[in-house]
Amino acid sequence: MLTRSAISLDSTVDTLKAAAESSRLRILLLLAHGDLTVSDVTEILGQSQPRVSRHLKLLLEAELIERYQEGSWAYFRLSDAEPAHDFVTSVIARIDATDAVVARDRERLGRVKSRRQQRASEYFSANAERWDRIRSLHVPDGAVEAAMLKLIGDRPFQAMADLGTGTGRLLELFAPLYRRAVGIDLSREMLSVARANLDRAGVANAQVRQGDLYSPPIERDAFDLVTMHQVLHYLDDPARAIREAARLLRPAGRLLVVDFAPHGLEFLRDEHAHLRLGFSDRQIEDWFAEAGLELVAKRDFDRRAAAAPGLTVKLWLGQDRRLLIAQPAQSHTGKETV
Repeated sequence: MLTRSAISLDSTVDTLKAAAESSRLRILLLLAHGDLTVSDVTEILGQSQPRVSRHLKLLLEAELIERYQEGSWAYFRLSDAEPAHDFVTSVIARIDATDAVVARDRERLGRVKSRRQQRASEYFSANAERWDRIRSLHVPDGAVEAAMLKLIGDRPFQAMADLGTGTGRLLELFAPLYRRAVGIDLSREMLSVARANLDRAGVANAQVRQGDLYSPPIERDAFDLVTMHQVLHYLDDPARAIREAARLLRPAGRLLVVDFAPHGLEFLRDEHAHLRLGFSDRQIEDWFAEAGLELVAKRDFDRRAAAAPGLTVKLWLGQDRRLLIAQPAQSHTGKETV
């Protein structure tokens, strides 16, 4: 069962004071649908930038929202802290969606998101041929995604992090399971694509941020699931990236890695910036062990039906050992031993 954190009386009073103003409530409603810049909020509310900045400052001071930098742009989002997030979601859930002001804000938000999607589509179209060529070399994505869902199961969990989120597809795929999620990517262009895709899919409980996989700008020991989908082959130090990913996990949390088995397609190195031509089970198992993870499952998806050389997609699932060690030992009969 997912638990909710309590907050003190004084904190509750401060929170209520910060939220008890129509413009600030409108901002919270907007941020519940995704991250926005000051310019976005200014356009939607129809207020001056200094006034909007003042509202945002008060919400920041009350820790109801957070601010992060992405290049020269500053984005605002709802706070990740569970007490604040619980408060905001419970309040805005009671606001009438047909209220004239709320409906107008939502219409303007739609226009802002449409512009994002247009920019994202232009970027994606410019690079589609490159990605389509790689996809043609391995099994369809649908088969791999179905296997990922089967590995993770259908039990809900608190938090997910997707490192190298790209188009945000895994955030969309696992959205029915997590309570909150964050995707990290170094490319601002890919973050634009991810935001547009999440908006289009109606995924409001996930955010994306710019950041380095070797130093993710998110809290450690906080995530039940961390994913790295087709990321490792771009990295000069995959072992370090796995160690950093493992540090994000809660006890017994899981790390899902999707990449290629060893192959000899040199053009991927020359034309597509692949630094590694695939990974063996032994490599991944050793890197998991160094990071304090147990390899608990692996899957292969090859392209045997094709005549031309192809790529074998691999799934590796690791689990944090801390809780596993604390569990009662099992005898060979399956009964607990003491």
